[in-house]
Amino acid sequence: MPRFSIIVTVHDVAGRLPTTLDPVLAQSFADFELIAACAAPDSPAGALVAEYAERDPRVVRVTGAREAGLRAATGTYVLFPDAGDVLTPGALAGIDARLRASGGAGSGSEDEVEIDILRLGHERVPWWEGEPVPELFEDRDPTDVRLPVWATVYRRAFLRDHGLAFPEGRCADLGWAGLVALADGETAVLDTVCVRRPERRQIGGGPTAGTRTGLPGTGLRPEADAGSLGAGSLGAGLLDQVELVLGRAAGQELPEDRARALFTQLFAEVLDLAATAPRDRAFFRRAGRLHRRFRPAGHRATTVRARLLRRGAYTAFRALPALGRQAARARAYAGRSALRRRRALLYAWYLRRPLDENLAVFAAYWGRGYACNPAAIHHKARELAPHIRSVFLVKEKELPHMPGDVESVVIGSRRYWEVMARAKYTFNNVNFEHSVVKRPGSVHVQTHHGTPLKRMGVDQIEYRAVAAATGSFGKLMRRVDRWDFSLSSNAHSTEVWSGAYPSAFTHLEYGYPRNDRFYTAAPGEVAAIRERLGIPEDKVALLYAPTYRDYPRDVSAQFDLARFCAELGDEFVVLLRAHYFLDGDAGLRRAVADGRLIDVTSLRDTEDVCLASDALITDYSSIMFDYANLDRPIVTYADDWDVYRDTRGVYFDLLAEPPGHVARTQDELIRVLTSGEWADGRSAALRSAFRARFCEFDDGQAAERVVRRVLLGQPEEELPAPIPLRERLPAPAAAVARPRTPAH
Repeated sequence: MPRFSIIVTVHDVAGRLPTTLDPVLAQSFADFELIAACAAPDSPAGALVAEYAERDPRVVRVTGAREAGLRAATGTYVLFPDAGDVLTPGALAGIDARLRASGGAGSGSEDEVEIDILRLGHERVPWWEGEPVPELFEDRDPTDVRLPVWATVYRRAFLRDHGLAFPEGRCADLGWAGLVALADGETAVLDTVCVRRPERRQIGGGPTAGTRTGLPGTGLRPEADAGSLGAGSLGAGLLDQVELVLGRAAGQELPEDRARALFTQLFAEVLDLAATAPRDRAFFRRAGRLHRRFRPAGHRATTVRARLLRRGAYTAFRALPALGRQAARARAYAGRSALRRRRALLYAWYLRRPLDENLAVFAAYWGRGYACNPAAIHHKARELAPHIRSVFLVKEKELPHMPGDVESVVIGSRRYWEVMARAKYTFNNVNFEHSVVKRPGSVHVQTHHGTPLKRMGVDQIEYRAVAAATGSFGKLMRRVDRWDFSLSSNAHSTEVWSGAYPSAFTHLEYGYPRNDRFYTAAPGEVAAIRERLGIPEDKVALLYAPTYRDYPRDVSAQFDLARFCAELGDEFVVLLRAHYFLDGDAGLRRAVADGRLIDVTSLRDTEDVCLASDALITDYSSIMFDYANLDRPIVTYADDWDVYRDTRGVYFDLLAEPPGHVARTQDELIRVLTSGEWADGRSAALRSAFRARFCEFDDGQAAERVVRRVLLGQPEEELPAPIPLRERLPAPAAAVARPRTPAH
């Protein structure tokens, strides 16, 4: 009996299947079966599953949906990802460890307390820009029926003993979650991101509506159903599931608090959907009848919408102002709303206190640790402006990874709201949350986190798909209006930021502080990093760092990494820094064992990885602009440039102005590297022109200039003068023999 049965629901989405199946088969924890439930086994997706089953005996194909997969399952625990969902590296090992730590089935513990339901940390990756949105459990009840089924582990015997089966019809996940909640299983959480869901733009109902778009916690709002919620529609399916769950609950005599919580959670979804499409009288009337029929004793409607629904006041409900989807969702989560109100009151109180003239707060990547330009500025501020109290804002899970001498504040905590209200200075490489107030006298510095190749800000408007997914450009510009300074590393960026974020901020053309290390690192430091990473002294280290795509892409099929490593020859070692690592692939295991491949994806310091390498291979990642400061060879692998350019929009033709040789196929890439072209004179000439354009202000003194101008108030003329490009001395590569002479 395997430990896990992973049941993947397969619709006709062959292009997304490898995105889900490959990371599962690559897991280091191998005690599982992978069941692909195919609604149409003769479809392209079904045929692809059959190919997987021939290659790997752990893959089992069944006909039907999740229920068919559940009947075929033999594992102790079951998971239900959809096609397109991604199981993160090490996820199964982490889940197994969490279950065993709690005395779960198979733990061997004498005090065995079996976990029936394990909620997994997960994140959604917006397809238009790829920045994930983590969803953990700090403010969530793990028994909430709106938590996603695709990020939950169930003990199979628990499901069997309670006769649990997926309901028929649309929005079945909500019905399933409600029935599971009624079974009252032992519930636990694993607050680590185990599943990633790349979000897809929803244009209409179609076959995906009621599956991915019909899941609790993801919204129930396909546009095609917005005006018609009657029989056979998404709205009817939602009400069917609500009636099923509440009808079953009525026969169980639940405790009052549980009955009220279940009712509130289910009707939060009903109200949210009703607010997006208030034109369907039949849906509204049925929802009102269900509300009155099942409303538990002691339940109080806490919103105007809920009271109008209960009374059947259809006309008044339609007339309510400001029923935007985001506002409706916020009001639906009563517990979260109460917490936000308390935080708002606390923040308002701190805002009445005077600014602390010697307090500066720093944040990077929405609190993901000590990184990027804010970290470099923070480090320099402690040296040049010791009178400034420098506080770094992070998520709680990042605290163990923070330097011991850095004062850290957890985002969302009481101290967070205090320092955000009182700080004279703020530095961030993304925007602070919308509720942050720009106080008179405060100074906000936007450091950014890369040179833009793809379209940004309001420049995305002309790309309809990106603009539709981006959301409110009005809200974006209100956040931009908080900026006093915008950091720039080259004139190209200055021009882009001016157009993409039209506001009244001042450009600081000082370079990116995170790139200072490329000029200040000593040769011994480079050698030490290489030794720590296990790079042999006689090997040329190629850093392979592809970017995230805004569209479905089967990476393993389009770039055979194992073959790439094998055909490069003994001269090279590949440093992989990517969004995937297929450690379950036999070819990749051999590449790692032979020392041809080193996975550096999880390393926090990108600058260290760049310093350790001798050349960069990338596609459209902004890492190329930073790496060019090192004056080391760069090879562009642009196998899908046309799709990327047309989907995302770009500011210039990278293939016409590349930083080095360009390869459009894997064979071309291997030839460029094995022939020596990657480091020839043409490569140097292309890189020289690229550096002149994009490394204009980076000279190793960027952080000092920012600190002196912003924190010390020094005028421009007193700042360190830029070092001419021809006189700069970037840190030399270790394996490529060349004298330490000024770069050209």
